[in-house]
Formats: sequence, C-alpha cells, structure tokens
Amino acid sequence: MLLKARISALMLMLVLAVLLKPAFAQRNKSAITTDKALLEKLKQDVEANPDSLSKHSAYINGMGLENPALVAQYDVWMKKFPKSAMVPYGLGKAYVDVESPKAKPYLLKTVEIDPKFTEGWGGLWIDAERWGDFKLSRDYLAKAVASNPANADYSFYYASSFNNYDQDKWRDMSLAVAKKFPDSERGAQALYWLGERSTTTADKLKYFELLRNSYSPAKFNWSSSGMSSYYNLLLSVDPGKALALARDMEKNSKDTKTWTGYIDLAQNVADAKKLSGEKKYEEAIAALNKVKLPRYLSFNKNLLLLVAENTDKMGNTKGAYDNLMASFVNAPTAQFMKALVVYGAKMGKSEADVKADIYKTMDDHAKDATPFSLKNYFTQANTSLADYKGSVVLLTYWFPGCGPCRGEFPHFENVVKQYKGKSFKYVGINIASDQNDYVLPFMKSSGYSFTPLEDVTGRVKGNLDNKNAAPVNFMLDQNGRIVFANFRIDQENEDDLKLMIDMLLNHRA
Repeated sequence: MLLKARISALMLMLVLAVLLKPAFAQRNKSAITTDKALLEKLKQDVEANPDSLSKHSAYINGMGLENPALVAQYDVWMKKFPKSAMVPYGLGKAYVDVESPKAKPYLLKTVEIDPKFTEGWGGLWIDAERWGDFKLSRDYLAKAVASNPANADYSFYYASSFNNYDQDKWRDMSLAVAKKFPDSERGAQALYWLGERSTTTADKLKYFELLRNSYSPAKFNWSSSGMSSYYNLLLSVDPGKALALARDMEKNSKDTKTWTGYIDLAQNVADAKKLSGEKKYEEAIAALNKVKLPRYLSFNKNLLLLVAENTDKMGNTKGAYDNLMASFVNAPTAQFMKALVVYGAKMGKSEADVKADIYKTMDDHAKDATPFSLKNYFTQANTSLADYKGSVVLLTYWFPGCGPCRGEFPHFENVVKQYKGKSFKYVGINIASDQNDYVLPFMKSSGYSFTPLEDVTGRVKGNLDNKNAAPVNFMLDQNGRIVFANFRIDQENEDDLKLMIDMLLNHRA
C-alpha cells in the first residue's frame, strides 16, 4: 500500500486517517475469495442481517470492490431492503475508504433513507472534499452535527472547516467544542489547533496554556502533543518557561524520556542566552552547539539565528554571514534575509551585494531538473518540463484524497494569485491515477489555479522524485533547475514562498 502523504514538522499530529489509504483497501485486495460456498455464506449473512456493517464489510472484502457482480448484488439488495440505510452505506463506505469517486450515489441514498444516519453525512463530507466542493462539504458536516449533536467528532470537524474561511467563526466554534466536550480528545484537539494555527504569538501562548489547564496532558493525547508545540514556542520567547514546562511534563507525562531530553535542550538554550547577555559569546555558541533538535520541533530557524548572532558579536561577522547564507539557500526565510542584510552591511556590503551573493550560492547549488512529459488533465495532451522554460515553476505532488495537500493549497493560492500575468507557473502532479475522476471536478469546484498533470507509474523521476508521497514541493527557475525543494507552506510562512518566487523571478543565471 503506497504511502501518499508525508508528515511535516508543523503537522506532526495531523489526522492520520487522511494521510494513508485506509487498511480496508489492502484487505479488500488480499481477502478476495473464489470459494463459492464461502461467498454464498457471506451473502446469506448480509441478507439475514442487512443492518450489520460488519456483515457488509465481510461480503465486500470477499467479493472485491472491482467485481462488477458486487454492484449488481447491491442493486438487488437496495430493492429488497428499501428501508435499510445500511445497505447502500455498506458499499458507499467501502468506496469512501479507498478514496473512490464511486462513493457518492450510495452515500446520498443512505441519507435519503435515513436523514439521521450521521456516518452517511460524514462520508459525504469526506467525499465532497475530494471533489473540491468545500462549501458542500461544510454543509454535509452541518447535517452530521444536526443529526447527532452529541457526536464530538463531527462538531470538531465542522468547527475546523471554517479555518480558512472565517477565522472568528472558527475560533468561537472551536472554543465551544472544547467547552462542550471536556472529556473528549476532540475538545483537546480543538484547542491544540487553535494554538497551532493562530497567527500571533500571544494567541498561541493563550490557547496552549488553556489546553494545558483544561485537558490533562497525562490523560489526553492531543494535550500531550500540544505541550510539545507549546514548549517549542516557549524556546523562542522564554527559554526559562520552556524549561519549567519540561520539568513539569517529565513528572506528569507518560513520555518521561522525551521530556528529560527537552529539559537538557531548554537548559542549553537558556544558558546560551544568559552567557550571551554576559558577553561570553564563544561559550554561548558552545552551549547552542549542544542543542540536538528532534525532527518534529521547528526551533531550528531560531537556533541558527542565535548562533549567527553570537558569532557576529564575538567579532566573526563573516562566519555569521557565511553560515546563515548556507542555511538561507536551503530554506529561505524573511528573517534570514533581514539578518544577512545586517551582517552584510557590517562587512561593507550593500543590499545588492548581499543579493548577488545569494544568487551565486543558489546557482552553485541548483541542479537541472529531471525532464518529464505527462498528460495534462485540461488538454488531454502531454505537457513537458521544457514547455515551462522561461518561467519560474512551483511544482507540487498531490492527489485528491490527500488531506495535507488540501490543507496546503489555500496557502499556496494566497501567494500565487499575486503573480497572475507574470512568468510564473503552478503545477500539480496527481500521483493517484485511480482518483482521476475527481481531478477536473476538484479543479472546477475548488477554484485552485494549478495545472493538473497525471503521474505515470514507473517513470524515472530522478531528482524530482517524490518517493510516492504527497505533498512534496519543488521550486524551479526559468532554466528548469531545481533551486528549492522539500519545503512546506502554512499560515505562518506564506511570506517565505513569496520570497522564493520573487528571488527567482528577479534572477536569471
């Protein structure tokens, strides 16, 4: 089973159900049977228990979802059991679980028979996301909540659906979920995402502290995860508080070993800042060099800036400049750019000189992208890498069922819409051909502006390899060279994407 989504540092605890194709898909392939007697028994089990989802699942697994006889049998059953919503739902859920465009009519039939069938509305919500109809998906979520207001799952997802559309509503509804479901992981999750996705440091601190006080990290997984994010934030704004949090969590967490490591990490950062304040810059750098960051903490940018700051203060401005330059060309950020301009000025460099250094380093690192020629869903003809010569290209690997891809698209769109009419192209390569039927409706309903291309199994991807994962992103210059790769964009770093595009548009090697 292909891994079709990749976890990023800022999306550590994203809902895992959308990251992988469900296990049902693999079971459906492996459990298919040619034993006629067994199939007949499974069929009789369904007819004796038409409202049992487990009986439907066993039968579907035995038959195989691609078996034409399966659909024919369900047509018979829907006529034989016209009042059973479970009959169409059994097949609809099987299709939803393997991200198949065939799910919708069966799910619609489910809620037509029983408007209180909460999971039917839930299935329609997920399916509508894959069609790119986000307004309809929210409408389905609203109906799921109305059908069962006590269901914390759908209350949480409904609140979260407003994140990119109405920030005030998202905040108020998320707080309401946390208040209404104090014993549910979903309540903790609502506060977790408020902390993660809020755009100001003050709001982040407020919501993470509320999470800590409202949901015991020892009891709730989302609260425990939130404390790692809270700790990561505190490392930047107040290492002393990060240290205090780590010590408390070491005593009150199941993961004592991790928090013991966090104590050492925070102590080193706190020591470094203290030493720096005492003008003991070399010792401060030594303390910072002891910091070993887990891959899921995003403090690395701040760590690099601290090292550069102390390197500069100890009189080695060139060392600070060179080290930060190497980091910048791998992961451009506005903070790095600002620091480079400051350090460059101390060395007698103008801002233009600094940019010239950046471009030279970028050119030294850039690699010609492996060519491709893939079907364009819009034209049905092939589009090749060569067709984009002369344009900067943002290339992303995606597929309609990829939740993290759908989460990243709005942030891409906020930036790329600023480059209409310029030499810039936005390309999305769909890695799941079995979801082709979703693609054009997704593009039309979502309004996203990328050009969709279809990947080919087994093609040589070379240095444009996504390793069967999505989302994976690349930025190519006008000459078809990879300049930036493996970056992720969210609400906090849209400016970094703009910086990358601007730098390439303003430079020709």
